[in-house]
Amino acid sequence: MKKIIVTGSTGYIGSHTLIDLIENGYTPISVDNESRSNAKILVGVENITHQKITHYKAELCDEAAVKAIFEAEGSISGIIHFAAYKTVPESVSHPLRYYRNNLVSLMNLLEAADSYRVPAFIFSSSCSVYGNVTQLPVTETTPLSPAESPYGNTKKIGEEMIRDFSKVSNAKYIALRYFNPVGAHPSGLIGELPLGKPENLMPLIIEAATGQRPHLSVFGSDYPTRDGTCIRDYVHVSDIAHAHTLAIGYLLHHEQAPAFDVLNMGNGNGVTVKELIDTFQEVNQVEVPFIFTHRRPGDVIAVYSDNTKTNKILNWNPRYTIRDICASAWAWEKFRLSFFNNEN
Repeated sequence: MKKIIVTGSTGYIGSHTLIDLIENGYTPISVDNESRSNAKILVGVENITHQKITHYKAELCDEAAVKAIFEAEGSISGIIHFAAYKTVPESVSHPLRYYRNNLVSLMNLLEAADSYRVPAFIFSSSCSVYGNVTQLPVTETTPLSPAESPYGNTKKIGEEMIRDFSKVSNAKYIALRYFNPVGAHPSGLIGELPLGKPENLMPLIIEAATGQRPHLSVFGSDYPTRDGTCIRDYVHVSDIAHAHTLAIGYLLHHEQAPAFDVLNMGNGNGVTVKELIDTFQEVNQVEVPFIFTHRRPGDVIAVYSDNTKTNKILNWNPRYTIRDICASAWAWEKFRLSFFNNEN
């Protein structure tokens, strides 16, 4: 079975990708420094897959630590690199922290991949590289505007680093540009586990639904959309995880694949903030108290993807609907409250 190193593996998308890789015949090697995630999530992964996960608690900014993993594991068929700091406000307050962590770790992995002759490398990028777009839907050829945050800029620079390195490397690379990952594994045993104050919409919806916050603040009700709230492209985390497995397989089995390519990871349909709240309430039969407040600086009116290229190259289509997303997120929350609040 082909070994695939998954960095940031105890995080949200990384943990779901461990499962998808196993279900498709790969052996994932888990790597995470656990600074912004909980390694106990691997218990859920193992319960779902009935397979023990090899896990390294390692700092990817430490070149020697990275090399030690490759030495210990021998032949590696691919790398899926999720590990990165990702909080936009924090990146604005501490830009050098983000540039150091996100870019040095990537450089160390690229050098290791080259030294140990790893043929396939998947980079976790973001739709934030597009900046403020003026045309919809967003395609891979949409011009990249200046990044709105140091976090977004690390993803943009990361892609540029890989593109340059691919010209002198024997490996092949794909950057997957995510839009809005949401939901949880259908089993309800793993899902999003934000540490500290959540920034994404779904955890905020859940906090309002469970009374952890008095209400959800919806920023703006007067946008020129069908209900006045912003439009975003929400895609189920398990669909995103599967795309990584497909991307690895594509690079390993298609000699005609370019040295470097970028693919959008989105549903291709826009959903308003209000529609997501309403669907969550309807599907789960719970109330989500919310209030409308002022617009938030920097928020764009609407952004959603064109995933035609991804479908063509990877034969990837999202399997889960917005209703599935809301149901799985709520199932995970009920399990999480009992499991993670009762740690030994």
